[in-house]
Amino acid sequence: MAIIITDECINCGACEPECPNTAIYEGADDWRYKDGTKLKGKVILPDGTEVDSDEAQTPISDEVYYIVPSKCTECKGFHDEPQCAAVCPVDCCVPDDDHVESEETLLNRQAFLHNE
Repeated sequence: MAIIITDECINCGACEPECPNTAIYEGADDWRYKDGTKLKGKVILPDGTEVDSDEAQTPISDEVYYIVPSKCTECKGFHDEPQCAAVCPVDCCVPDDDHVESEETLLNRQAFLHNE
């Protein structure tokens, strides 16, 4: 499953540089699939959706830092635990029950994002 950042976030930014997929963005900031990945130009996501990896996407939150579920791998393939949760001083990086995924799915996403 992906990780979410709850409303308890104090906007400290500790989590953002820890994400190996660049899936964490400051509230109100646009995000792109290419950020921190090897994706370039038009790509077909694992769910079959075609996107332009260079195109700015709408922020998920305007208030606090947020995690893009389709870029989050819970750090699988990089670390033993989600690094955002490990560094969060207020424990607001928690599993997202709306995006439950298997380890295989997360590892496949990691490979897709980084062309491995």
